Amino acid sequence: MTALFVSIAGAFGAMVRFFVDGTIKDRLSHSFPIGTLLINVTGSFILGLLTGLASNHIIATQLKVVLGTGFCGGYTTFSTANFETIRLAQGHRRYLSLVNLMATIVLTMLAAILGIEIA
Repeated sequence: MTALFVSIAGAFGAMVRFFVDGTIKDRLSHSFPIGTLLINVTGSFILGLLTGLASNHIIATQLKVVLGTGFCGGYTTFSTANFETIRLAQGHRRYLSLVNLMATIVLTMLAAILGIEIA
């Protein structure tokens, strides 16, 4: 039964990612992949929050699994972040490529830590 809920949450997460990324692209015309970065940072924060809440026994571990693995797994997109980093480098935007790489690593880690600490 948990696998079904994880799958449903994953599908919902992917739909939210599609909506958020599309909304950002519609409003900002820039070569820097801000939508993907924002999605990964917020997804890392949510996962950190869920992890902290489950560790403190505020939510059930099953809920963390469903939302963390399902929703956050469908919502975040680190493979796209890697692709966009390479695309920037290949397009002779090496500075933006490095900024995207470092921002993704640092901001997602900080967001996860913040989520855990808030919980």
